[in-house]
Amino acid sequence: MNNWSWDVFADAFPKIIDGLGITLGLTIVCYAFALVFGFFWLFIKMIPLKPLRLLVTWIMEFIRSTPPLVQLFFIYFAWPMVPVVGFALNEFTSAVLGLGIHFSTYIAEVYRSGIEGVGKGQWEAAKALNFSKRRKWTKIILPQAIPPTIPMLGNYLIIMFKEVPLASTIGVVGILHIANSYGAQNWTYLEPLTIVAILFLVLSYPSAIIINRIEKKMNRRFDKKEVLTRSKGATA
Repeated sequence: MNNWSWDVFADAFPKIIDGLGITLGLTIVCYAFALVFGFFWLFIKMIPLKPLRLLVTWIMEFIRSTPPLVQLFFIYFAWPMVPVVGFALNEFTSAVLGLGIHFSTYIAEVYRSGIEGVGKGQWEAAKALNFSKRRKWTKIILPQAIPPTIPMLGNYLIIMFKEVPLASTIGVVGILHIANSYGAQNWTYLEPLTIVAILFLVLSYPSAIIINRIEKKMNRRFDKKEVLTRSKGATA
């Protein structure tokens, strides 16, 4: 059993911190991909074709019900072996597709809840103003649907940051990959893995506090709007 060594900690820390940029970069790219691809799922499900909606719903449920680690392995190891359509992807691209597509299915539901929260009168107003579909969505629906979803989207960003280390299993050289390599070379895992835990704590906990404050602020904002709406209705 290994005893704690500050010398090992000091030696491992700069090596592991070098991989932080890759971990953060992968998180940002995966999250951006998930945000964009979430709209893809949403708009496909809005097409008035029942068989297509059922198919997309089944695909999304399958993705949500399958561990992201299995999806990463499939994209990196199995996809290149698929006849005709399969082709090799590098580690970073495989991680972006695997984690991005996985989280996009959850983000699509966040978008859906935001859109459903837009009052019926707003849809009728867009129709009465004879807005095109693009103007209806960009000028009326999305500006009201997106703000309430910001806290939920922020929470998924933190969750994704914690899931990104899974990419080390396919060779992405992030902080967990470096920590495991250091441990294997020096026969000590306690210090390098502790450094990884500290880095995740230092980055995740303040982010969680900020998102919690944003959520409370958004809740107060929309509660005030609801109160004003009710008061106007009562005085009308």
